[in-house]
Amino acid sequence: MNEDEPTGSEFIEQALGSQGAIDAALRPPSFEDFTGQRKTIDRLKIMVGAAANRQEPLKHILLCGPPGLGKTTLAHIIGNELKKEVRVTSGPVIDKPGDLAGLLTNLQEGDILFIDEIHRIPKTVEEYLYSAMEDYRIDIMIDQGPNARSVRLDIPRFTLIGATTRVGLLTSPMRSRFTLQTRLDYYNREDLTNIVKRSCQLIDCLIDSNGAKEIASRARGTPRIANNLIHFARDFAEQKANGQIDREVASQALELLEIDHRGLDEMDKRILLLMAENYSGGPVGLGTIAVGVGEEEHTLEEVHEPFLIQEGYLQRTAQGRVLTSKGWEVTGIAPSNGKDSSQLSLL
Repeated sequence: MNEDEPTGSEFIEQALGSQGAIDAALRPPSFEDFTGQRKTIDRLKIMVGAAANRQEPLKHILLCGPPGLGKTTLAHIIGNELKKEVRVTSGPVIDKPGDLAGLLTNLQEGDILFIDEIHRIPKTVEEYLYSAMEDYRIDIMIDQGPNARSVRLDIPRFTLIGATTRVGLLTSPMRSRFTLQTRLDYYNREDLTNIVKRSCQLIDCLIDSNGAKEIASRARGTPRIANNLIHFARDFAEQKANGQIDREVASQALELLEIDHRGLDEMDKRILLLMAENYSGGPVGLGTIAVGVGEEEHTLEEVHEPFLIQEGYLQRTAQGRVLTSKGWEVTGIAPSNGKDSSQLSLL
């Protein structure tokens, strides 16, 4: 493989961080077009329908869950359903109270402010959000020292939709101000297959059912990754096949990215192999694993570990991460002393 080509790990990280125009074009415009997440959709339909009937702003909503599952898409769908504008920003961008004041005072009645990674808002700014969410006003300090004075700004009644991958980092006062807190989970293979078929139809990509199932099985339960894999598979099919994606073409394309039939990429396998060979399956700390595989702790925790835990390759215990019997199977190494994670977690 060419050194300039992305590995499966890099490809997945790019997929989770991409926000291009193509991704926006693939986003479903309504609740009816949105696949999966039935509990969340049912809850949102009730709130949106009631707000529309009463002709009043929607109550504040917190969407949590791993990246790439549709939090931003749902915010835009809510805006479409209510026929209101959606202003999009992110937590790290709102660095000081003045930034927040500028965003809020430019909103119109009933507009939606979507804050991605809301847990990364500085605590000093977060406190200003409390009064904005409850009383629709903020008090800003002007000048310093003897000339300091407080100015009260009234803001239009708006809806705050927060999105976070780490809801535990939000303070309790902040979480309590959201009327609805709902979690998005990884997609099952059937829903993800339907998403792959829909995306291919939108970009005029020829794919059969088996090809869609193959891509869905390697997309780690994440629509954003599935859509990025589709683009690579389409390019591969045009260059190496007849332009149509079937199971064989999809398999060859994703093997080139070093993403196997289980959805595991090169970094996933390095993590599991390191734990098996160097630490007898664990327990081992995340920092130690990060140093061993040459990757940032944050990347491992946000990108790789959730999938490995959900699929049953890894287990998180009080002592550290440990391999399960399924994880040992991937490494091709016999468990040390015949122990698997269920035994190690009791030590």
